[in-house]
Amino acid sequence: MNVDVLVVEDAPEFARIVSTVLENAGHQVRLAATMAEALAEMDIRVPDVVILDLGLPDGDGLDLCRVIRERSSVYVLMLTGRDDEVDKLLGFRLGADDYVTKPFSARELAARVEAMLRRPRPEPSGEAPRVFGELSIDTSAREVTVAGVKADLTRIEFDLLDTMSANPKVVFNRQQLLDRVWGPGWYGDDHVVDVHIANLRKKLDMVGAKSWVRTVRGVGYSMGS
Repeated sequence: MNVDVLVVEDAPEFARIVSTVLENAGHQVRLAATMAEALAEMDIRVPDVVILDLGLPDGDGLDLCRVIRERSSVYVLMLTGRDDEVDKLLGFRLGADDYVTKPFSARELAARVEAMLRRPRPEPSGEAPRVFGELSIDTSAREVTVAGVKADLTRIEFDLLDTMSANPKVVFNRQQLLDRVWGPGWYGDDHVVDVHIANLRKKLDMVGAKSWVRTVRGVGYSMGS
């Protein structure tokens, strides 16, 4: 698979390590050392994957993650020396798909990138929007509206809602949602599901679809009212 990976890393030694790991895995790698360079590279060509360091000389990688997610649904893996849980949770809230803390092993980095790539990209289905009261989910356009007002969801948030709304009578546990949305090869803290579900609820609540994502205590999540 010829995958275009944009590595945003200002430390030359780490940039070399990441590039070598990815190139050995058969991927095409582009490098950017600053936020400005990264955005310029994305203007030239949108990559399949962005590996993003949080500590950049011209800004915080979290800010860049927010901009990337506003522009695109590319996979984003955060790479950083920070080991603070707050940073990890904030990264996930901004739409990051995964998080690796320095120092890391080449095997771990390659495995996490491969796990992201195994997550299927959505294909246009042509099916009619799924409607739950005032909540409408257009899977072809990947748009969600509540009473005609668009909800601005990240790719992960949409995929979670897509999964649950396709089977509204099914209660999904964390592992099932990880397998459906993150892919069967993903490994990490399964509480990442809770973070994205909480973000999804907040965004739907803001436009008036409160409680459509239901918690079944001790089991998981489903569509409900």
